[in-house]
Amino acid sequence: MERQASVTRNTLETQITVNLALDGQGQARLATGLPFFEHMLEQVARHGLFDLTIDAKGDLAVDAHHTVEDVGITLGQAFARAVGDKAGVRRYGHAYVPLDEALTRVVVDLSGRPGLFYRVKYPRGRIHDFDVDLIEEFFRGFCNHGLVTLHIDNLAGHNAHHVAETVFKAFGRALRMALEGDTRAPSAIASTKGTL
Repeated sequence: MERQASVTRNTLETQITVNLALDGQGQARLATGLPFFEHMLEQVARHGLFDLTIDAKGDLAVDAHHTVEDVGITLGQAFARAVGDKAGVRRYGHAYVPLDEALTRVVVDLSGRPGLFYRVKYPRGRIHDFDVDLIEEFFRGFCNHGLVTLHIDNLAGHNAHHVAETVFKAFGRALRMALEGDTRAPSAIASTKGTL
């Protein structure tokens, strides 16, 4: 079964289409109008080995907030559809990713329960013209609509770009691990409830 999904979300603030293939080659085609954000999303695709296409048009003349948050929401919806009933997957994934002086740990649970625990402090508020507060909004949107529990902890770093990049790379790697097939229980749901 191919684990992929396409979702379109249209509001008065944004128009977004996401195509996601979980068993891809790490290819990304991204058009959000936010170059730094696209650079971060490319890390998720590359390190998660997802094929990801995002076409987003938003009210960037007002602020980038709506676009970033709504990309998180739409990507979360696509993720939830693509992963399906989660039979045979590991469910849990984690990754530590360094980039020079920066180090971040991400742990994910495909729990069916949304929860974001985000402990990242940036040494400055903007990376080029991108507001780093929006990174947390992206992950909150993803968790709420992807129905995952996500812990993100930055452990070291004094370069804001490096910190952000380790966050997104570790996120992709942790998702990749959680989505891997469990060879000892190839059709089981990893829960005593029998569902996730």
